[in-house]
Formats: sequence, C-alpha cells, structure tokens
Amino acid sequence: MAKKAAKPKPKAPSPARGLRILMIASEAQPFSKTGGLADVMAALPKALGRLGHDVTVITPRYRGAPDGPVAGAVAVDVAGYHFRARLLEQIIGTGARVLLLDCPELYDRAGIYHEGGVDYPDNALRYAFLSAAAIDFAAQQAEPFDILHTHDWQGGLAPIYARMLGPQHSSTSALQHSSTSAPQHPSTVLTIHNLAYQGIFEKSWVPRLGLRWDDFTIAGFEFFDRLSFLKAGINFAGAITTVSPTYAEEIERPEYGHALDGVIRARHDRLTGILNGIDLDEWNPAADPHLPEPFDADRLPAKAASKRALLQRFGIEVSDETMVRPIVGMVSRMVDQKGLDLIAAVAEPLASLDATFVIVGTGDPIYQDMWRRLSQWRPDRISAFIGFDEPRAHLVEAGADMFLMPSRFEPCGLNQMYSLRYGTVPIVRAVGGLVDTVRPYNPKNGQGTGFLFSEYEPGAMLRTIETALATFPNKRVWNRLQKNGMRADFSWGRSAAEYVKIYRRLLPARTTRRAPASKG
Repeated sequence: MAKKAAKPKPKAPSPARGLRILMIASEAQPFSKTGGLADVMAALPKALGRLGHDVTVITPRYRGAPDGPVAGAVAVDVAGYHFRARLLEQIIGTGARVLLLDCPELYDRAGIYHEGGVDYPDNALRYAFLSAAAIDFAAQQAEPFDILHTHDWQGGLAPIYARMLGPQHSSTSALQHSSTSAPQHPSTVLTIHNLAYQGIFEKSWVPRLGLRWDDFTIAGFEFFDRLSFLKAGINFAGAITTVSPTYAEEIERPEYGHALDGVIRARHDRLTGILNGIDLDEWNPAADPHLPEPFDADRLPAKAASKRALLQRFGIEVSDETMVRPIVGMVSRMVDQKGLDLIAAVAEPLASLDATFVIVGTGDPIYQDMWRRLSQWRPDRISAFIGFDEPRAHLVEAGADMFLMPSRFEPCGLNQMYSLRYGTVPIVRAVGGLVDTVRPYNPKNGQGTGFLFSEYEPGAMLRTIETALATFPNKRVWNRLQKNGMRADFSWGRSAAEYVKIYRRLLPARTTRRAPASKG
C-alpha cells in the first residue's frame, strides 16, 4: 500500500513590515508645549518606533527651539507668499525623529498661538503652511510614507493637501490640484485631541489656501459660512481617532460636540477612541531627576521627601502639622474647561478646608487673579505659581497627596495618569478620559484608585473633596488606593498597537506606490 504523501508544513506567517509614518503636529515636547498634545507627540512616536516602525514628526520651530542638522528643505506658495524652510532633525528614539520646520517669519514669535490672549491674525496661514510643507516633504521622498497622521485643527488641511499629490507633483506646487484621477497619496489619519479648538477662519481664506469652493459645503469644510480646519480634517481623513473611548462617544452628542456632533456622527464608522498613554521614562517616580528622593509602590514612605520639598518650593512652612495635613495639587490650564469656574464658585469654603493647596498653571486672567487673592488671604494653606514650570509640575505630582481635576470635559487627560503613577490620588469629574482611567473608590471592598463626581456642580465637587479628605487619615485604606493606582498600566505600548491596527486597515485601499517625486 502506497504511503500517503506527507502534508507540507504550513509556512509561518511573515512578520508585517514596519510602516513609514509621517506625523504633523503644532507642538511636541521638549521643543514646544501648551498642553497634552505636546506630551503625546513626544511619547507616541517613540512607542511606535519601539514596535519597529519608522516615524517622522514635523512641527514648527518656535522661538527657543534648538538647532540641528538639516534633513531637508521645502518651498511652498501659500496665500500669495513664497516660503522656504529648512527641516532640522532631532532624534527622539529608535525609529523616531522630529523635524523642526524652520520658518522664522511664521514661527519665531513670543508665543505659539497668541500673545496677550489674542490669537495671531495669520494663524490660518501659519498652520496651512505646516501641512503644506509636510506634504511637500513627503512628495520628495524616494520611499513614500504609508501613513500621514495629523493632529488637531492645526493639521486639519493635511488630508486635503495630501489628496492633491499626483505623479506630476513638483516641490513648489503642494497646493495645486493634481490632474490625475488616482492620486498616489498616503493614507490619512486625524486625531482629535480637543474638539473645542477648531481653527475657524473667514471664508476669504479658502482660495488663498489653495482650497476649492466646491468643498466649501456642509459635507466639506464650511462651518456657519466660515472655514473650519478641523472639519476639513474630519471629513477628508481616511480614519479619525480621539484620545479616549468615552470621549469618542461624547463628541457624538450635542453637549460635547461643539456643533460638530452631527458631522462626527456621519463618520461614526471611521471614528475610534484610543486612550493616550504616558511616557514612563519621563514620568517615573523611581528615577525622576526633579525629585529629592526616588520612590515607588514598594517604597511609599520615601514619597514624604517630595512632600517636604513641595512645601518648601511653594513657600509653605514645613512642620509636623503641614506634613500631616493633606496637600491637594493642581497642574492645569486655568480655563473653564478645566473646572476653574467650579472652584471659583466655592473658593472661600474650599480655602477653609483642612488641606493645603498648591497650584501650577496659567490661563484666563480672572482665574489667575483668583489664585493670587486666595494665596494672599491664606498664605499658610494656599500657594499658586502662575506660569508653567516642568520641575514644579513633577514635584506637585510627587509631593501632593491628592490631585484635583474637576473638568467640564476632558478628552483624555494626562495629569490624572501621572498622579496615579506617583501615588497621588486623583479627585476628578467622571467625564471623558478621566472616567476611563480613574476607578472610583469603593469603601466596601477597598477597590478603586480615586474619587469621582458626575454632576458638573460646585457642591458636588466640594463634597467629593471632603470625602477624600475624610478618607485620608485612614492610612491602611489610603495606601491601598495609592498602590492600586501606581500598579495600573498606562504605558504607550498598548495604545500604539491600537494605532497600528488602524494604520494597517487603511493600507489595502492604497494604490500602488508612486515613483519618486521630481525635485525640479
């Protein structure tokens, strides 16, 4: 009897090749920062690089940013002006680099987006150029990018400009429409970090920025007879992400949709909420250079050294009494979104609680003045630093016992995750990324990582703070809360892998790779 032929062994699946990813963002740590976007742009590219992908971030070179080797140059016409810019390279990790777009006439200014609370009148030009320059750079590459991942309204025009690319692209025509019926452009992803900021400008900018009047519609980028950069990105990107699962649900509702909820519902099938992570190298109490003594979940008593240093840094007397009294910290933009109106409504009873308050932040003058007045009224209990200072921010996260984030809305939030990692128990409103990251304390079983309230109302916030203060003296319960939070996993690895899934889902729709662009 003939032997059966042996079945061939199945071939092992070949590992997926690494992707070439181009990101566009208006800020990136450590080169510029006004909020959480900058932290994401420092951490996400590095996490993707560790997964084997090649990531390039293009961001403006603002005043004070470093020089670096020239990795390229762009030349683009925007709004009747011809701009040339160098791209200065900064390596931030394995497979990850930042290219600083060096165009002094647009970015070498005292502020990033505004001065004295007034937006720069040419912001439409400044950030259209950011997108156009990135697309121009992409078109010059012999090895095309697979993915164009753009962030917030400042990069909202990039998906439109990317569609204009065609085989005949030249280095000075990023805003010209391609005549080809099948443009060879990278697949595009837009991440919404905060829907409240939309980049809305007068419609007279439409032709000046190389956009088509045919797209100035409800299904395009028209927003109450004006031009919306963010709406352009939402409607033209191949995929849309936002920075937490709960926020992705919220922005489809009128109360959080900032008049774009209908637009987002229409693209529901393209929307994914991916929780931000934190940079575990940058935010690590066991190796933080800004702290007087390292600590972790197994060395919690060493956290007291940071509490002592925090009191000293903020000019509050260090004594047995102040070391025992709980410290409530905040590192925040002082704006309504962050719940500062709630604090203002109960400022006097808040200042009368048996707690010390330390604040780092800047924002609306009315709230800056509020904290100054409170600091003068109760200098033994309240101290505010108006401005932003990275070492102080780290010391607040490490030295405070509790961290207050009573946000009206919060797409993701990073400070509550920093707080958890540093054994500083969050007090937050149950909204957006806060409810995705902070588990409510359950006094029956001791589970949870923080204290949450749902109603956006001053009394609800005050009662929750009082509950946390009443729990604090029970050190067994408090230490368990701290350790629960410190052992939670908020690393970028898992989130970066979710982005890769989205990138790869877009790739089958891609046409064949285009030939290297001419640099004529």
